[in-house]
Amino acid sequence: MSKPPIVPCPRCGKESPWDTNNRFRPFCSERCKMIDLGKWADEEFRVAVPDDEQDFTAPLYQA
Repeated sequence: MSKPPIVPCPRCGKESPWDTNNRFRPFCSERCKMIDLGKWADEEFRVAVPDDEQDFTAPLYQA
């Protein structure tokens, strides 16, 4: 059986195994996972939207 790859934690850079035994992957710990989640919740991280889609309004559902 081969060893799992070692990857850097996206939050702190600490190396950790990319393995099903690491329940926080890709993070090294629950702490790093929660810090990252908090940044998304505080809108410090965002997914980019092309300019032509920013003013898009979905049509209302009419029955």
